[in-house]
Amino acid sequence: MSGLLRLVPDEPEPAHDLAVAPGRTRSRPRWAADPLDELAEELGAVCAAAVHPDEIAAVLEADGLTGEQIAERYGRKDAFELAAELYARVPRSHPEPAPSPDPWRVRPGQFLLRSLVFTLPGFGYALGSPLMGGGRDRFGLPAGTGALVASALVAWAWNQALAHRAYVRLAAGGRPAAGRCLGVGAPLGALLATGAALALPAPAGALAFACGQLLYLAAATVLLVLGRERLLLLALLPVAAGGAAALVTPPPPALGAALLLASAGGALLAAGYEIARTRREEAQPAAAPSPRPVTSLPYGLFGLGCGVLTTVAALGDVLAGHRGGAGGPAVLALTLSMGAAEWLLYRCRSMARSALAASTTHARLLLRAARVLTLCVAGYLAALTVLTLAAGALWPGTPQPDAVRLPALLALGAVLWSGLLLQAYGIAWTPALLCLGAAGAETTALALRTTAPATGQLVVCTGAAAALLAVATALLGRITTHR
Repeated sequence: MSGLLRLVPDEPEPAHDLAVAPGRTRSRPRWAADPLDELAEELGAVCAAAVHPDEIAAVLEADGLTGEQIAERYGRKDAFELAAELYARVPRSHPEPAPSPDPWRVRPGQFLLRSLVFTLPGFGYALGSPLMGGGRDRFGLPAGTGALVASALVAWAWNQALAHRAYVRLAAGGRPAAGRCLGVGAPLGALLATGAALALPAPAGALAFACGQLLYLAAATVLLVLGRERLLLLALLPVAAGGAAALVTPPPPALGAALLLASAGGALLAAGYEIARTRREEAQPAAAPSPRPVTSLPYGLFGLGCGVLTTVAALGDVLAGHRGGAGGPAVLALTLSMGAAEWLLYRCRSMARSALAASTTHARLLLRAARVLTLCVAGYLAALTVLTLAAGALWPGTPQPDAVRLPALLALGAVLWSGLLLQAYGIAWTPALLCLGAAGAETTALALRTTAPATGQLVVCTGAAAALLAVATALLGRITTHR
């Protein structure tokens, strides 16, 4: 029987067996549960996330555990010894922080709306063609085309710079600050562009059409910066209806002029109303000093370069004495693709942000950034190809782009998209200078007639696009870019 009793593990030893020598730490009986396990479970999250035992010791001391309590409860001499054992017992586990909201995740619908407001003004040229009926110039273009193009280029450059300036003021001082900037800058830009139109010979009808176009561009800049695309779309409905009807039968000249006036006047009224609304809003304190106006200069130069490149794509064949070019569908496809371009800019920034979170080395980040950039550029060029082929099929009397014109247009699209991407990251001078250089090279080749316009566009824009994409890849591959 005595032998059987010795096999029972829960039977305590006699009291005299628990005695310890004076000055030594009392150890817990073998049959008692170790309270260190309970403490490790209680502080599991702290111990798992600690990178050094001292972090756990700091928590123990913050909880009020004294050396005497630690020796009595856990049989350890101090907080550091206890923390070291807890650190050894609990496996390391560093949970990833909760994902922060992605500021670049947007819905495609709003960019479809912007595609419409970029494209519908093109119907105005069909309705305004009777106003250009003052004969032909030496290139076979309607008289006044030079004045129309020159004023449009000035307005394009000015409004690009003005939009950047207004967006900066919007971020720094809210809508009242942006409204003040637009209220001064938009009329001034229209005045300067009107002067460019008057500097070249043109019949009265062409000048009237040019002035209407300039006023519309100024009003559209105001509405787009203030986020009022729907108002702009409503103002464009008369021109859209007239343009759709013109595809079936040309409307009477008087009706076409009335529809043009209705759209331009509606846009001007809407812009004036929105500027007045911003002045009634409460002004916000400036978050930061507003930068000097010269900081918007490269954005205007980029707009000028893009305008020249687009003009050469549209009129290069005619200016070079060729016929049967696909300039009209090319410009229509470019304007239609701007909505997709803007959406892909947002997607690129969102995907680049995700690439940064998934990368552990600089080389991996650079590789992922190059992959993101390739996907976004390929997506935009695919959309531009579809739109170009569709526009060529709908444009009367125009052949489909051939094996040179289509790649040339895609190269131009890559220049525009990559330049806008760099601007979105605050890199302004590089795309401005490259686009101006490409525009100058194409214009010189066209003037000297050293090559066909489409071939020159293909060579020049391919080189410019490659340079811009190389800069963009290096930019997205830097960690500081995404902060």
